[in-house]
Amino acid sequence: MGTLEPFTMSKISSGIKALDRLIDSLHMGHNVVWEVDAGTSYDVFMLNFIRQSCDDAQKVIYVSFNRSPQSILNYLHGNADPEHLVLVDCFTSGKGKNDATFLKYYDKPAVFHVVRVNNPQNIETFTEMLNSIEDGLPSGARYVFDSLTGMQDLWGEENSTYKFFTYMCPRLFDLETVAYWVLEKDAHSQQFKANLRHITQDVFDLYVRRDRLFIKALKLTGRKEREAFKPHVYAIEDGKVEISLSRKEISSDLGGRLKDLRTKSGLSQKDLADKIDVTPSFISQLENNQISPSLHSFIQMCRALGVTPAHVLAEDAGRSTSWLVKRANVSGRLIPVATGVKEYIIVDDDKLSARMVVIGAGTALERHFHPLKRPELIHLVRGTVSITVDGKTEQLQPGDSVFLRDIAPVQWKNEGGDEAELIEVW
Repeated sequence: MGTLEPFTMSKISSGIKALDRLIDSLHMGHNVVWEVDAGTSYDVFMLNFIRQSCDDAQKVIYVSFNRSPQSILNYLHGNADPEHLVLVDCFTSGKGKNDATFLKYYDKPAVFHVVRVNNPQNIETFTEMLNSIEDGLPSGARYVFDSLTGMQDLWGEENSTYKFFTYMCPRLFDLETVAYWVLEKDAHSQQFKANLRHITQDVFDLYVRRDRLFIKALKLTGRKEREAFKPHVYAIEDGKVEISLSRKEISSDLGGRLKDLRTKSGLSQKDLADKIDVTPSFISQLENNQISPSLHSFIQMCRALGVTPAHVLAEDAGRSTSWLVKRANVSGRLIPVATGVKEYIIVDDDKLSARMVVIGAGTALERHFHPLKRPELIHLVRGTVSITVDGKTEQLQPGDSVFLRDIAPVQWKNEGGDEAELIEVW
């Protein structure tokens, strides 16, 4: 009996050499979701993919929910040819409401093969028509769904769009196609995007920051290289895309940092998932660096964990003053504990953690600041505070310290008229 060879996906070009180098090309069978911000010129990625597919003599099925046939063909001018392009028009009888302006396109001889879906609001009808087109094509056809957002607008709810995606994504995989799916990230819930990322093979995030365009992979199935998960600046000139490394890169162990912050905050994966409206599975994959969060998800996680994005992304290597911690910097690393109690991160690494705790005047906290996991030294800097441990209450004055080995306080109380400030180290 022969040795079984490992299964390897065939690769094709995206039409953009810089992107191919970054992600090790597109893989046959993969569904590629593009989460885009306004102003990212995402069309250029679609156009290059379509042009490359036609150059490869492959059929391209372009499914349009947001544009009329004439608008699409003007947009594709010079990037597609009639022999290889099939346009599925879900716009004219969808968002176009059978307006005469759009219907008159069908009065003149067609150069391209355009299939009009008469009732795109009916998901079953649309799916049957799409399947009938697929059945007449050879394997390896390419697909572009120009707007998951447009589907949702027409079908009225995310769940319908999600069900269609969960049906179509595995089908296209089995047909050995490559399909591009575009969604406007701000138009969809975090839950919807997390669910799509779980099902699809590849996800890219396109966004704008300080007048610069960025691309970052959020998921890449079957690739070992992690460079694509860092943000990269891209530029467009004459329809061509160039991609370069950004100056500030997100750490490849972002998941590890977020996991550390979560555990130190006493949150389970489910607790954090509930706070930011994603699944525990998404949190698990993120913490294991199997996927990367979108910018919006990352900011939400930071808020839920009580830290600033800058704190999570801070680079300490190579800084001549990495030993210096300024109070001004600490004030930006807030972890809300309870009403009237704030905790600020001073140092947080594998070997040592130090925090500043501020208790408001007259505030009482009926627990410790966080779960006690290892011995802690707590030093009172200013104010008057009482602490209750193991049934005994003691009052602390500035300069007093507490060493907690394995029993956590059941109460902290500010006994003075001003804020009290403590430093805790573990």
